[in-house]
Amino acid sequence: MESLYDVQQLLKRFGIIVYVGKRIWDIELMQIELRKLYDGRLVDHDTYMTAWHILRREHRIEENRENQKLT
Repeated sequence: MESLYDVQQLLKRFGIIVYVGKRIWDIELMQIELRKLYDGRLVDHDTYMTAWHILRREHRIEENRENQKLT
């Protein structure tokens, strides 16, 4: 797992499709859903951590994009 698309595919395996309309909100909702899967022991720790790091990285990228638009 290396990209946001890979995390989306992981969530999709559990019937979770996230589309709110704004990419940063999608990422935040994916983080919540991923945590629920982990708490429910549907994904293992390594999978959770890999996906979590990807989502965190993508969230930072989106924040930077939004901040650049404001300046």
